Amino acid sequence: MRRQTVILAAAFLTMVSCIQANAQASRIETFLADSIDHTEELLEQLENLPNIEVGKGITFRPKNDSYEMTIRFRMQNMVGMHFNDRFGLTETEAQIKRLRLRFDGYVFSPKFIYSIQLGFTGYDAEHRPGDKVNIVRDAIVYYRPTPDWNLGFGQTKLKANRARINSSSALQFVDRSIVNSEFGGDRDFGFFGEYHYGSYDGFALAALASVTLGEGRNWNSTATDGFDYTGRLELFPFGRFHSKGEYTEGDTYYEESVRLMVAGGYSFNHNAILSQGFKGDLLPDGSSRDLGSYYADIVLKYRGFAFNADYMGRHLFGSESPLFPGSGTFIYTGSGVNAQFSYLFDGKWEIAARNSTMFPDSRIHSHLGYSLWNQTTFGVTRYIIGHSLKVQLDVSYNHLDRLVPSPVDDRWSLRFQVELGL
Repeated sequence: MRRQTVILAAAFLTMVSCIQANAQASRIETFLADSIDHTEELLEQLENLPNIEVGKGITFRPKNDSYEMTIRFRMQNMVGMHFNDRFGLTETEAQIKRLRLRFDGYVFSPKFIYSIQLGFTGYDAEHRPGDKVNIVRDAIVYYRPTPDWNLGFGQTKLKANRARINSSSALQFVDRSIVNSEFGGDRDFGFFGEYHYGSYDGFALAALASVTLGEGRNWNSTATDGFDYTGRLELFPFGRFHSKGEYTEGDTYYEESVRLMVAGGYSFNHNAILSQGFKGDLLPDGSSRDLGSYYADIVLKYRGFAFNADYMGRHLFGSESPLFPGSGTFIYTGSGVNAQFSYLFDGKWEIAARNSTMFPDSRIHSHLGYSLWNQTTFGVTRYIIGHSLKVQLDVSYNHLDRLVPSPVDDRWSLRFQVELGL
């Protein structure tokens, strides 16, 4: 049947071409005869065409397996409206929040892996000194000597906390929590290492570590003598999640048995020059601070039900102050906790709820204007092709315990988003 299909398809295309050239009869006969004689060659050509699958990109691989390249893209189109506590519209936003192009694969051997990711929107781009705009998000090469080990050099995400490692394409809300936005890690340039033990059937663990520049995405050089040191340990008492579900929100795989990850991480950024370590405002007058960031998180999934919880925070060492008098700049120290629940119906519709609370250090209350910030979010997602094609709607309520009462920040937010990825 396969041989017949190839011959019929080839014959049809040739017939169309021949009609246009006014020489259809003789050329069709010649091509059909040649096709019968070279069917195996035609089949081989078809087998070496790029593999295209929604959510897994377009993959190119030559016959000799000397390299592999998978091209992916994704976009997030979002519109949002914000209201005060009297439901008066205060702000409307509409934007292409993320537009990214990604290249993954290997060169020479599957042991030499590369990953490149570019971001093209204003939200994605990072502004560097000298008014330079950086569109490079990931550019890293890995050496994988065994299935258990990965050794990387380049720029990618720091493996510190679940919420940051989790791709923004695999969220069950329109965006990450306010807790992660402030305290979560980010990308940096340096050396990375990973060790994985165990499988889906029993106890498993992962140990991840990095030594990086500490100044964030593609900073290039720094006058300070400090680096960032990050480590993370993940434990899977009942075995690993399927399809890397520990970093995919919602139980889209529909785990038939309980899957649990308990993890913790710590990041020490020596002589950081940005207010959030890897991002944020440049500290004034060439100042630097030693920043410590701590993380603990848990992921539980079972038969469509999913639960995530994250605790994280930032602190300074010794008598260092988070304030820089006269400049208006400060370092957000304190902690935050985030918890979210969800249930997936029939693999298509998901309802989710999230509660996030920020507990800032008392020394920065006057700069923030509040002593506590709580955000509650309810979301609905319609999965069409998993996280690769989905429609999302969420509504949030923000409450701040302000030093000076103001109803402006006690507001509602409504957001709608379409995610499309190849």
